[in-house]
Formats: sequence, C-alpha cells, structure tokens
Amino acid sequence: MGKGRLEAFSDGMIAIIITIMVLELKVPHGTGFELLSPLVPVLLSYVLSFIYVAIYWNNHHHMISTVERVSGRILWANLHLLFWLSLIPFATGWVGENTAATAPVAVYGGVLLMAAISYSILQRTIIDSQGEGSVLKKAVGRDWKGRASPVLYASALLVSFKAPALAMAIYVLVALLWFIPDRRIERIQSPD
Repeated sequence: MGKGRLEAFSDGMIAIIITIMVLELKVPHGTGFELLSPLVPVLLSYVLSFIYVAIYWNNHHHMISTVERVSGRILWANLHLLFWLSLIPFATGWVGENTAATAPVAVYGGVLLMAAISYSILQRTIIDSQGEGSVLKKAVGRDWKGRASPVLYASALLVSFKAPALAMAIYVLVALLWFIPDRRIERIQSPD
C-alpha cells in the first residue's frame, strides 16, 4: 500500500479532532468582556491542546514522508496513535472546566503520555519495516526529546495527585520543547 491513504486518513482524523475541540468552546450569553473571564481556563486548555495536536500533525507528516511502503503493522501503529489523539478533546474539555482538580489533570496527562508512547511505537514500527538504512532512523538519532517527553508526562501524572497546577506547568513545558519545529527529517531528506 502507498502512503497516500495513510496520510489522508490521518490528516482527516486530526482535522476532526481539532474541530471537536473548537466545538466544545461555548459562546458566552451576553455582550460584556467580563463574561470571558470564567472562560479563560477553557480557552487556555484549548490553546495548549491545539498546540499539541499541531505538533503531532507536523511531526507525523514528516515521519510518514520517510515511509517507502506501508505495512499492516504501520497501519495498526498509526491507528493506535490516532486513538489516543482522539481522546484529547475529551481530556481538554474536562481539564478546561476543572484545571485545579486532580482527576481531570491526571487524565489529561494520561492521554498525553499514551499519545507519546504510541507515537514512539509508530516511529519504531516504521524504522523496523524500512530496515537499517531507514531515513527515519538516521534522522531520529538519539531522539532526546522523544525519550524525555514520556518521562516528563509520567512525572507530571504522578505530580497531579498532589499539585495539579505543577502538573499543568509540566505539560506546557513539554509542548514548549516540541514547539520549535523538529527539522531532523528535513535535513536528512534534502541536505543543503
């Protein structure tokens, strides 16, 4: 199978995920700016989640560009990632309404942790299927951000039971680590 269907399906799913998140934002009833104040946590959780989904979309696009042939294992690993990403709107809505509560912050972190793990599984599956000369393997290298992210998510998940605000700060930190585009794959594919 070519990678076009995998890319199209993934892009469509990610577009739906973003659409669901934005549809969860409720318009205030009235016209005063003061009505926006209670919505700030909801808007901030949306912004953070939008950034996460955008980071996954961007990195997924680059990763899939290295694939020569799509196997069944790659399809299933990709679906595994999309499953966890599809839970981001639920976790975003809950944490946005309850930013200082343990359970929503822990669930948000759990979804982020599982998305990171599933992304690593997809990456490893692609590398294994493409062989030792894999462009992705060359590009990924030691992948310090890819290794640090699940550790930070797991730490934040544990912290969320005592200090939910600190856990949220760690989630923001991880997003900031990835916010600067990862150009490793671009450099390998088109060295200048």
